[in-house]
Amino acid sequence: MATDLSPRLLAVVDALPLREGMRVLEIGCGPGAMAREIARRIGDGHVLAIDRSAKAIKQARIASKAEIASGRLTLREVAAEDLELSAGETPYDIAVAVRVGALDGRHPEAGRRARRRIAAALTQQGRLYIDGGGPLRLIPLDD
Repeated sequence: MATDLSPRLLAVVDALPLREGMRVLEIGCGPGAMAREIARRIGDGHVLAIDRSAKAIKQARIASKAEIASGRLTLREVAAEDLELSAGETPYDIAVAVRVGALDGRHPEAGRRARRRIAAALTQQGRLYIDGGGPLRLIPLDD
């Protein structure tokens, strides 16, 4: 199936340990291309894609109408360091972030807050992957 992902983002998605029915948190989703591809690969699973930019979330909503309508994708305008699951929201199995300053070392204090919030949004076995490890690296969620 054709994808609208760049080769770099396609390599990231290919490297994720995705499986049918999984719940995935994408941090810094931009216009949503990676979230749509992940949603396609996890079947009846669910993707929560977040971004701090209202413009990015608007673009993602426009481009992701089918995935949103199917219930496989939810978009939320929020920074990773402010993320909180809604009451009754099921935790996520994995999280992935590409070029997110709070997680790649550019903003250490925001990174500490973001990792705490992400850890709270994941299952006990949940893992956080970021770009930069050929193509991904697993980063610890504890301080």
